[in-house]
Amino acid sequence: MPEPTVPPTPPVPLASLLAREDLALRQIAGPRDPGLAVHWAHTSEMADPYPYLLGGELLLTAGVHIPEAAEREAGAPGPGMPGPGDYFDAYVSRIVAAGGAALGFGLAPVHDTVPRALVAACEAHGLPLLEVPPQTTFSGVARAVWQLMAQARHAELRRVAEAQQSLAAAASRPDPVPSVLRQLARRVGGQAVLYGPEGARIAAAGTEPGGEVGPALAALARVVRPGSRPAPASATDTTGGTHLAAYALGAGRGFVLGVAAPRREPGDHTVASVAAVLLSLLTGEHRSGSEAARSSALVRLLLGAAPESVAPLLGGERWQVVHGRPEGRDPDAVAASALGAALGSPLVDLGDGVVRVLVPGGREPLAQPGWTLGVGGAAAPADWPAADTRAGRALARARATRVPLVRHGARPALADLVPPDEAAAHARTLLAPLGETLAGTLRTWLSLHGSWDRTAVALGVHRNTVRQRIARCAALLGTDLDDPDVRMELWFALRQP
Repeated sequence: MPEPTVPPTPPVPLASLLAREDLALRQIAGPRDPGLAVHWAHTSEMADPYPYLLGGELLLTAGVHIPEAAEREAGAPGPGMPGPGDYFDAYVSRIVAAGGAALGFGLAPVHDTVPRALVAACEAHGLPLLEVPPQTTFSGVARAVWQLMAQARHAELRRVAEAQQSLAAAASRPDPVPSVLRQLARRVGGQAVLYGPEGARIAAAGTEPGGEVGPALAALARVVRPGSRPAPASATDTTGGTHLAAYALGAGRGFVLGVAAPRREPGDHTVASVAAVLLSLLTGEHRSGSEAARSSALVRLLLGAAPESVAPLLGGERWQVVHGRPEGRDPDAVAASALGAALGSPLVDLGDGVVRVLVPGGREPLAQPGWTLGVGGAAAPADWPAADTRAGRALARARATRVPLVRHGARPALADLVPPDEAAAHARTLLAPLGETLAGTLRTWLSLHGSWDRTAVALGVHRNTVRQRIARCAALLGTDLDDPDVRMELWFALRQP
């Protein structure tokens, strides 16, 4: 029989329910372990509640399902009828098999007392049996469970929030790694260990566990350390009553956070995950000089170095500019970082409602769920501004045509036959009457084959505004924009940097 799955809700100690004077519940059978807990309350009058239980419930019943033969606890059962013990034994065993935490039996309106055979069955199967007095409704018991659960959730969230603040403060200290480990060990009441890429203990804080716990934690760290096989991001285990957890730090760096604690409280995983994120940032520089190289590149650019001399520090000579915008909302810093990670680049910029990512030229950007992307094509450092412009135009076209990704065309065109200087001079002369706004509107309108609605979507304006601007362009240029030859010449001019 499969192991029942306990719901992911804060457990409510059964003792807390029994302590509620307004409920007046009384335990009359089963273990009285103070560690027993329930995850929710469920009412059922089914003779076999197994299919309707998920595990961890306080099952409430008024005994409506009990057959008459089972109610006759004195004397022999009738011909062909099962004895009372047989029915209750099967009933309780199914609750236990489903993972039920406890059984509550209501004394009203069907029964005046709890059947003795039910008490015996719960005692035999180790299922706590509660007597629910007539004045206590099942809905009142369920409400009490939810109230205690809400209190537990609030306490858990408060504990996690306080731990997050203390961990963040520790990360800002002059000795951030040891400080974070000390704070984490204090919060979980155990030990926190940082393992290096080769498995050696770099730092540790908290109470040193005895016995086989230390070697077991080191072995668990090897499970999540990147290697020739795919490794999970985290893993848990228990050794000698001590709860163990290991968390991989960063993407492929090899650092691992190990945690050993005598007990596992709600929220411990969240607290340890926050510490793992902070340690990932703090240990990033120890693995490679990529962050230092990017910082050096930024400093050199600020000091006036040419992009060509900075590009090698970024890991390549040719890069692609990708513009992205999430669907239905403006991007934030978290979304920007997520897009950079998905495209495989830490070079991310967020501004003006658009995320810009520099992607190595040899890597092909792919469409990402929930994003609209425009790719400017691979370019040398001197052409990065032009690639940025092309990526912006590609994004506008992608949004207007409602496709997830548009790449700027890289194949040779007729315009390439004209020397760039001459083409740029011709474009400046031809488009001189137009300002930047009108030129941008005309470019978008031509790229979308004269569609008023799509151009309005791409520019974020009303379609009547597009019509007015295009009419103004035609008047200033003194030409017929319905003429395909005119459109072609204007398009060539508008494509010039």
